[in-house]
Amino acid sequence: MKKISVVFSLFLVLAVTLLAGCSGNSSANSTFPFPLSASNVNLIFVVSPDLDNHAPGDVDLKTANLTSQGLQRSLQMATFLKQQVLGGNNVTGIYALSPMTHLQTANNYPDMASIGSIQQFALLNQITLPVDPTGATYTANSYPINAAYASGGVPDGVAVPTSYCPNCTGLDYNNTGGNNDALLSGIISRKNSGYYVFSAPWKTINSLMTFINRQQGYNLNLPVAYSGPNLVYAVSIPSSGSASLVTYNSNLNPPATYPVLPSPVASAACTNTSQPYFSTVRTGGVDGVVVPANANTRLTVYIIRHTDAHPDPGSKFEDGNYVGAGQWRALALSKALRGKIQPDMVYSIDPAQWFNLFGTFNVSYVRPSLTILPFAIDNNLPYSLVSSFSLGANPTDPVAAQTTSNFFFTGGKLSNHTVLLAWESGHIRPIINALLTSYGGNNIPQLPTDGPPLGGWPSTDYDTIWTVKLDALGNLTVDNALCEGINSASLPATAPLF
Repeated sequence: MKKISVVFSLFLVLAVTLLAGCSGNSSANSTFPFPLSASNVNLIFVVSPDLDNHAPGDVDLKTANLTSQGLQRSLQMATFLKQQVLGGNNVTGIYALSPMTHLQTANNYPDMASIGSIQQFALLNQITLPVDPTGATYTANSYPINAAYASGGVPDGVAVPTSYCPNCTGLDYNNTGGNNDALLSGIISRKNSGYYVFSAPWKTINSLMTFINRQQGYNLNLPVAYSGPNLVYAVSIPSSGSASLVTYNSNLNPPATYPVLPSPVASAACTNTSQPYFSTVRTGGVDGVVVPANANTRLTVYIIRHTDAHPDPGSKFEDGNYVGAGQWRALALSKALRGKIQPDMVYSIDPAQWFNLFGTFNVSYVRPSLTILPFAIDNNLPYSLVSSFSLGANPTDPVAAQTTSNFFFTGGKLSNHTVLLAWESGHIRPIINALLTSYGGNNIPQLPTDGPPLGGWPSTDYDTIWTVKLDALGNLTVDNALCEGINSASLPATAPLF
């Protein structure tokens, strides 16, 4: 009995030594039970599923999106990462694949599985951010996900940004121009201790680990092939620079059913309290209305705002992601909308677009796209991103509003479809106004867009749904009669745990 105790004690000493990085270059046991040391630079690699490498049942082969089982795995993996890998500590940086760098299937659907696989984990971490130019701050249960394009890494057909984010760059599936390599090299060279998490398909993860192993001369015994979705790899680098590879096995066995929240989300009636009821019809030949020559036909678009994002009293907290309360809404949205709408496709803005806050903080705008990802998963719908033009910083910019209106309502691309669109709230009313204006005629109705906030959408309204319909002749109907029916005030501030 004494001999067993001594052996186990020696094992513990060896384990702790490995994590501290004092053992030199090595690989740890695949069921390693200890969190990584906060004093090291820890590069943590989470392998997201794609069509080439995935566990059976994790990916929808038609849409290349996560299935309910794949979503369940990501929710459970988040808890494992936070507790077992980070030891409850706060993450330092999260980097996900820019979805448009990895198009899959004959329809070229973007890879939303990577960013979706790390969303729950992001919400288990906190961040404190400025909420006004004077230096006031607010702390929320949310963490930004970096997914912006690097210079030279913008795919064909995607809008090239006017400038590139200096510190919110994500991962490129093909490592175009060595941008992924530069990202990791920069983290290592800065020697800022903490936890840097990367979510991408196996091809990209394998390339990242191989590069740093060779460049830094770590001589780690790296995995050579995909070994399943439950393994998490970490390269832990102490101040001495002598790295260790630690492999964790989460041993997850998620069910194939859509996630059930830990407690029900309270419902609410549609009252049009936040946005007064609005309804208008624009019919060709009536009141001087002329249906645009290239108007789509038999199209319905349901437009919703991104999920909850501004928990502070002044609604100024902003990190490009949504907050913990938003995850409750996002996961409950499919059930809340059942029987109200039946879309056959889902659209949102490219999460690789980015913007700056108060001149000091840069964020990738991942929030709208992640808002309806669970809905698309639960309903097995194809997911498309608007990436051919920039959302723009000014919601009332008439050019941006008209460009967006043209994308969805003209050209025939979306004729005969029913679309669920998640968008930036401040841009929604200007888009509808641009569409109404395009029909011309007398007494053109317009939605107020004066702030605050700019764009006219109330900052606390996450419930209103705008419905835009074009009939067989292109005649237009717009109203806001529908709502999600979720009681925003009842949503917990922290994300649900799985």
